[in-house]
Amino acid sequence: MARAKVVLWSEQGLSNTEIATRLGWRNATVGKWRQRFVQHRLAGLYDELRSGRPRSIADEQIAALLKRTLTRKPKGGTHWSIRQAAQASGMSRSTVHRLFNLFALQPHRSRSFKLSTDPFFVEKVRDIVGLYLNPPDHALVLCVDEKSQIQALNRTQPVLPLGLGYVEGITHDYVRHGTTTLFAALDVASGVVLTECKPRHRHQEFLSFLRYLDEAVPPGLDLHLIVDNYATHKHPKVRTW
Repeated sequence: MARAKVVLWSEQGLSNTEIATRLGWRNATVGKWRQRFVQHRLAGLYDELRSGRPRSIADEQIAALLKRTLTRKPKGGTHWSIRQAAQASGMSRSTVHRLFNLFALQPHRSRSFKLSTDPFFVEKVRDIVGLYLNPPDHALVLCVDEKSQIQALNRTQPVLPLGLGYVEGITHDYVRHGTTTLFAALDVASGVVLTECKPRHRHQEFLSFLRYLDEAVPPGLDLHLIVDNYATHKHPKVRTW
């Protein structure tokens, strides 16, 4: 910004001394940037490239580290650690850590996946993705799932409330009140969740929850439900509904 002011004030007829006084610079510094602008125009107002400290690690060393990490296993191990990679490459651990971050390498982690055996998997994926990429007009899409075997527990003594100098206190012992099943439907667009708790987890309870959703949705909207392959969801009565 200051260098641009030098050019603007020079255009307005100010001398080097006047510009230097306004900016708190020396006259020679003002003259330097005026001359740079005359010779190189706007590009002259930027700093020139500096040589800096020479690189201590060649591209070939980096490529060898990446290749070794991606294609080989450490001796006696299954995943490369930063310490092992540093020993094998001759680099410092901080350098290996920086390079792993730069290339988004996480050899200590793994992620599981599962391939579907459903012969209609592709068609189902297209139906679901299509609802998001090309949502129908006057329709509501809900993701429906249930959580069974939720334990209804209660403490044997009242909870001691939080106070100054001590935390909330609860007894270690509790009383079981059986289990319940939570049915829930998430409206992804609004974040609203419709829920019901049922004592059992059968197709009858699932149908009851579907009827509850049907009543909760405005009459003018078509309802699209996304569910998993749980047996309850494939019951003939559920499919008929």
